[in-house]
Amino acid sequence: MARHWDSVRLRPKLQSWQRYSNHIREQRTRLYIIWKCTLILLSWDERR
Repeated sequence: MARHWDSVRLRPKLQSWQRYSNHIREQRTRLYIIWKCTLILLSWDERR
């Protein structure tokens, strides 16, 4: 019975960590897209 309550207490921490991890992943993805777009624009300008 004690194990059940321990797992219930850990869930909010785990969910908080997962939300933080998802947020970091989204930010990294956005930065990657911005970086790639910047490189494309710079290379496009050089070709002209």
